[in-house]
Amino acid sequence: MEKFVTFKGIVCPLDRSNVDTDAIIPKQFLKSIKRSGFGPNLFDEWRYLDHGEPGMDNSKRPLNKDFVLNDPRYAEARVLLTRENFGCGSSREHAPWALEDYGFKVIISPSYADIFFNNSFKNGILPIVLDEAVVDDLFSRAMGEEPLSLEIDLQQQSINLDDGTQITFDVDPFRKHCLLEGLDDIGLTLQHVDVIREYEEKRKQIEPWLF
Repeated sequence: MEKFVTFKGIVCPLDRSNVDTDAIIPKQFLKSIKRSGFGPNLFDEWRYLDHGEPGMDNSKRPLNKDFVLNDPRYAEARVLLTRENFGCGSSREHAPWALEDYGFKVIISPSYADIFFNNSFKNGILPIVLDEAVVDDLFSRAMGEEPLSLEIDLQQQSINLDDGTQITFDVDPFRKHCLLEGLDDIGLTLQHVDVIREYEEKRKQIEPWLF
């Protein structure tokens, strides 16, 4: 997992509440257990006018021009701004996989479903919680004629706007450490690889029949 220290990107304003994981990545795309390849089908049922299935050539599918992801202003967006209870519904880890594969590194919302919130950190995405009034202000800025660009400093726990506005946010210290160091669950385990090997060698001597 890549280290997350500072990140700057354009904001995509998804003005919807209670976005569930089936909307983020529909169920027909869950056959793969790889973490890559889901980006083209992110928000598939909102993004395209036809019904999507695995293996389709998405470049030839009709786009829903009214959906925010298809707005040219947000073509390079890497920060997703959304409303409350984002990521509700089923607990599929494919949802953060799809967001990360598309290119989103940061999500800003007043609240998240718990399992999605936890899965986001484990997949290198920073989900930031801000008060609804602050989110409203960011929506107003992001939906203007010019796209809104933000710089996120995880170490300082701050969001910096081009006009000098600074917004602070809270983050769990352990999750912050993992993002700063680029550690997922496997990476955390490998930090103790010497202790694990030592334990395995002792087990081989004590109970060799197990090996």
